[in-house]
Amino acid sequence: MNRERSIRAIVGSFILISLLLAQIHSPAWLWIAAFSGANLLQSAFTGWCLMDKILERLGMPGGC
Repeated sequence: MNRERSIRAIVGSFILISLLLAQIHSPAWLWIAAFSGANLLQSAFTGWCLMDKILERLGMPGGC
């Protein structure tokens, strides 16, 4: 699995988990989903993503 697919899986998991926690515990968990969405949106315009840099340092291959 490359970095791009890993980022999609990680962010998708964050969003689903935050929705579940918001349903079970508190609506405040929705801030994680909002932050994840905002990060995806800014990375679409700037091309910079913190999770990409983290995975790169961990040695995950990039590209398709």
